[in-house]
This record gives sequence, structure tokens and C-alpha cells, in this order.
Amino acid sequence: MKLFPYGHATHPQWEMAAGLVLAQLRAHMALPDYASAPHLGLLYITDRYAQDAPAILSHLSAELPEVTDWVGTVGVGIAANNVEYFDEPALSVMLCDIAPEHYRVFSGVAPLAQAGTTSSVFVPHTALLHADAQTPDVPDLIAELAQRTASGYVFGGLAASRADVVQFALKGDGNIAGQGKATGVFHGGLSGVAFDAEVSLVSRVTQGCLPIAKVHTITAADNHVVLALDDEPALHVLERDLQIRLSNTQPAIAKVRATLVGLAPEHDPAVRRTGEFDDAVMVRHIIGIDPARDAVAVAQPVEVGMRLTFCQRNAAAARADLTRICAEVREALEPEEMTAELASALNAETTLNPHPARRMAGAIYVSCAGRGGPHFGGPSAEMHIIRRALGDVPLVGFFAGGEIAHQALHGYTGVLTVFTTEA
Repeated sequence: MKLFPYGHATHPQWEMAAGLVLAQLRAHMALPDYASAPHLGLLYITDRYAQDAPAILSHLSAELPEVTDWVGTVGVGIAANNVEYFDEPALSVMLCDIAPEHYRVFSGVAPLAQAGTTSSVFVPHTALLHADAQTPDVPDLIAELAQRTASGYVFGGLAASRADVVQFALKGDGNIAGQGKATGVFHGGLSGVAFDAEVSLVSRVTQGCLPIAKVHTITAADNHVVLALDDEPALHVLERDLQIRLSNTQPAIAKVRATLVGLAPEHDPAVRRTGEFDDAVMVRHIIGIDPARDAVAVAQPVEVGMRLTFCQRNAAAARADLTRICAEVREALEPEEMTAELASALNAETTLNPHPARRMAGAIYVSCAGRGGPHFGGPSAEMHIIRRALGDVPLVGFFAGGEIAHQALHGYTGVLTVFTTEA
């Protein structure tokens, strides 16, 4: 597996942006360290191009005939190595050097087959997943699709758009079996690409919120309503943790609106020793309070035994946690044993030219639409952090209406997935 060619551009006319992207892709494909004839393309566009999605996909497919398969979606913003595009017409493309026998494109009309139940030699191990937030029961569908993979792990995000919500899922000659005359641009449902166990990747979740109180156990609940925490009325716990009195209505409600909840499975510690949330935590909004029952309603069905922590968005914590997961990725890819020559090369490595021993062929980053540069302190600041930590790695991604990792839908997080190859 060689480095994945990638390109990105912004322009009021999509044809001009596509031309700039194609020039970058072809320049990369001419270099010896990059793949010269990849088959799988990842395509992300901002919502300014949403209505032109079929034309963009058709044009790229015609210009890159060697790329037989395409997946992707739309975001209010998109990302590439060291840059973010928000509120402007832009597209980013990465071509993955993965052999066709090791992946399968899927969509609502051509679902992913259950691992171990198909006569096909392909067994899905993990999957990159794009979904429409308006699809009914989308969290359950994500969990169900994860169960179709051997590892139970999927990653990706919900499309985010102020215009058409589109997804790309194009296979082979332009049609996935069962999709009829579909163009490869879909509205609604789920789509993406599954990979078998031969495709090595490392994936991490970075949280964007910081706990403001201790972790509680839900001891009474009714669907979305938390009735009791640690056998105490939930509303009383909220008042104490937030240091408010609901009788002082205006400042109390303002503070509640600025507060979120972090939910974790039973027995999960939820918070690391360093004070940040762990990967299993799902951040959700508080959607109401019920003084009659001294209860708190949250935007997620809850069960007795789950862990709950009141939290708030925190830019400093988000920066630190993003740096942490990048460091974990690099550590996971370090050779367990290395020669003195290799160790010397790694020590001399610059952030812009990582040594091949890092074994990163390409990366996908899906971040919350509420994060990005503005939350991190400046234009493209979030991607600058990743660039400094990982080096000059081919990367594309988008800013989503919800992030997908493990088998769950997250919020205010980032999901970084790196495709790896032999040193």
C-alpha cells in the first residue's frame, strides 16, 4: 500500500475546483511514493456544491477512469491536510490504494451483507459509514450495521447540509447491483464502504467536552428522563453540580442551556485519570427539566446503571485531547523493535516529512460541525493540530452533524482513522 493521492480546492464554479483537485491528484500519482492507479475514491463536498453533486461525481469518474468506486458525502465544512473549508464552495478527494477484493461499497439499495452469512469470499471487518440524520432510527441502524462487521467497529459521520443532503456510493461501471439507473448520488439512509481484515487501520475518538462534576450512576429512569442519580432526585443533583438554584430562574436556565451530559455504559469509568472523557462517552443535550418529578430530560434514551456526568464544551480540553489521540496513533504505529539506523531516522524526522516507518498511507477525519478552526482559535486550527502531530499525511474529511465511532453516534467529537501499511 502506497501513499494515497489527495487534492482539495475551493472555487465558485465546481468545474474549476474539480480541475484544481485533478491536477493535484495527477501530480501525486506521478510520484514514486504515491499510488499510481488506485481504485477507491473518497469524495467530500461542502453544501454549496450539493445541488451539483451528480455532475461532480460524473466528471471525476470520467476524468479518473482507473478509479472504479466512489464513496463520500456533504458537510457544512470539509477538511484536508492542514486546511478547513467552511461556508465556501469546496471539495476534497482522496484515492485509496486498496485492492478491490478488500473492500465493498454499500448503500440502501445494496446493503452490506452480514459477516459470516454470505457465500462471498469478502468478509466485512470494519466500515466507513455516512448517514442522513433525517433517516428514522438512525442510531439503531448504525448499531445494526456495525453488527454486520466482524469487528463491530464502524467510523464516519452524519451528512450536514443547509441544502440537499447527499451521499456518494458508486460501484464499478456506475451501478451497484440492485440500484437500477441510480447515478451513485443518494438521498437518505446509510452508505459507505466496508473493508476486510487485510486493510489495517487505527481509529481514535477525541472528545470536545470537559466534565464539570463527578460521575454519577443513573438509578431511576424513564426513556429520555433521568429520574434519579445515585438514588437522589436528578434535578437536585443538577442544581448542586451546576451550583444553581432554579428559583433564580434566568441565570439558572442560562447555565443549564450551556450544559451537556456525558453518558457511558454501566461500569465504564467515563472519565480518565487525566480528567477527560474516554472514548465510550456519548455527549448529549439536556432537553428539559421536570420540577414535578425532580427529573432531567436528555436527548438520548437512558437506562438504570448507565453513567452520567454533567459537562461543558471546552476548547483547551478539545485541543489537548486531539493532540493525545494523534500521539496514540503515532505510538501505535511505531515498530516494536527497530535498528539504530531507524531510531536515528525517526529522531531526525521533521513534522512535515514523516519517516516511512510511521506507516501512514492516508487518513480520514470526521469532526463535529460545531468544532473546526473557530472553536480551536483560528482558521483551520483543528487541522493544524493534526498536521503538527501526524506530519504531512494524506488526509480528507468533513464536518458532520454527528460523528460515528464504535457502534454509536457521538456529538462534539472528532473521529480520526489512519490507514496503515508495512514499514
